[in-house]
Amino acid sequence: MSQFDQSIILPSGVQLKNRLMLSPMTTQLSFFNGVITEDEITYYKQRSKGLGAVITGAANVQDIGKGWPGELSIAHDEMIPRLSELAKAIQGEGAKAIVQIFHGGRMTSRATLSGEQPVSASAVAAERPDAETPRALSENEIKETIQAFGEATRRAIESGFDGIELHGANTYLIQQFFSPHSNRREDQWGGSLENRYRFIDELLTTVFSTVEKYAKKPFIVGYRFSPEEYETPGIRFEDTIWLLERLRETKLDYLHVSLNAYDRRARSNKYSDQSILEAVHDTIQGKIPLIGVGGIRTRKDVEQVLKYAELAAIGQQMIVDPDWAEKLLENREDEFVTKPFEEAYKELYLPSPLYNFLKARYQ
Repeated sequence: MSQFDQSIILPSGVQLKNRLMLSPMTTQLSFFNGVITEDEITYYKQRSKGLGAVITGAANVQDIGKGWPGELSIAHDEMIPRLSELAKAIQGEGAKAIVQIFHGGRMTSRATLSGEQPVSASAVAAERPDAETPRALSENEIKETIQAFGEATRRAIESGFDGIELHGANTYLIQQFFSPHSNRREDQWGGSLENRYRFIDELLTTVFSTVEKYAKKPFIVGYRFSPEEYETPGIRFEDTIWLLERLRETKLDYLHVSLNAYDRRARSNKYSDQSILEAVHDTIQGKIPLIGVGGIRTRKDVEQVLKYAELAAIGQQMIVDPDWAEKLLENREDEFVTKPFEEAYKELYLPSPLYNFLKARYQ
């Protein structure tokens, strides 16, 4: 079994000092235009201690891809100076800095987009309260969007980040192209699994060629995915296994499963005798490191995750217990914050946008 304090060399050659990472989470701490604030830099700096790597919350690659207020942006060169300060703050604590890049697709609103209609693979609204119907991207716009991910990768490199994570999870645009719910297209971008995978395939080609062109040292490219959707039609766990069989043959540095509980089981009867994490790990066949995530709060949780993953990402615990990784590495577990998260976050100073965001979710 992997020990969390062991270093790991990723496929690109980047070495992480240990197996612990900060999971990407929404903080809503950026300015209205996506520029990084001092509060945001402080927040990440405080939570970088003791970790092998930090993955930031989602940064949009185009203005039309903005998902919510206070979101990071990596859509313009003007963002580079502050992005650079964020990368330095994380690296200054000894962690590698990875920026998660994404496009919200239909999971946004006209209010967030200053009146613009959201876009997606097809003009199908999400199954959630107050969801707006997006307009389908044209062929040219799809290519522009893929190029925007390439440009965002260049900005991440120029800002001094150690890598990017493609956010192909949580029902955002990359997942929207793969999902039969949001993608009803009848051209080369929709229909069969192969066609719905085309967006991801082209995205990886663009991102890797950007890294080859601009990176002067090894640069991390990771990919996050959600295992299944609840809608009908929607992504089933069998579809995700198909996706992983393709992704494991790419040059990705890691795959990052999005789970709210690391021991969750798939809804698919075929895979119900093991956890999603275990099934995913078996499918990847050790070809690419896997990040496990979902409710990690204790040493035992980390050890359980590392039975079926090479890396462990910690989310909520790091919000309420910024020194948690150092405490774990120094055997100071008696100092862990152990209160339920919905109580614990109220007892720590958090910048008001983040505090209000959490309060709205956990009232």
